[in-house]
Amino acid sequence: MEKMEDREFQSALEAILFAAGEPIPTERICLALEVEQDVVEEACKKLADAYSYERRGIRLLHLGDSYQLCSAPEYAGYIRRAFERRKPPQLSQPALEVLSIIAYFQPTTRAYVEQVRGVDSSYTVNLLMERGLIEEAGRLAVPGRPTLFRTTTQFLRSFNLTSLDDLPPLPQTGEEAKLSQELQAAAQKLQAEQEGEDTLSNATGAPEV
Repeated sequence: MEKMEDREFQSALEAILFAAGEPIPTERICLALEVEQDVVEEACKKLADAYSYERRGIRLLHLGDSYQLCSAPEYAGYIRRAFERRKPPQLSQPALEVLSIIAYFQPTTRAYVEQVRGVDSSYTVNLLMERGLIEEAGRLAVPGRPTLFRTTTQFLRSFNLTSLDDLPPLPQTGEEAKLSQELQAAAQKLQAEQEGEDTLSNATGAPEV
């Protein structure tokens, strides 16, 4: 393939991101455009800056090692009215606590989650899987081989995080009681950040929660 002009390259990149309709790995974009990763990352940054500076109706999200086009959060109200969709209910406090434990200590087992919380968490773990916020990540190499769980790209997108490094810091402590309290505080902060960004929308225009 002949080297494209900058404007044509940006247009091709934009077309790929739009057509994907979901997070697309940087590596796949590199293969499609036959360029190195740093070229794609720089082009995506320019595209994201242009959308923001020009106050366009779309934004470009960086999600770990992937990119995704989404609608601008400030227009979420219009999008909801256009598609007449109700926003899904927010996560309960127990669900946020379980999600926080998995996010900070992933991959981890349900038994560990229950050890920290002190209550059965089977229903909540299943609920988070149904919402696409966590997924199975293999099995622990111990008797019984319990399932390991980790957060998903949907989790990052829902809480407006680029990567797990963006999670609120969790103070170091060796006390289980203190750890539980800190996790609850982290869960509340995640909830607050979710409420602040609950107008984030996906590439199809449907509000993302």
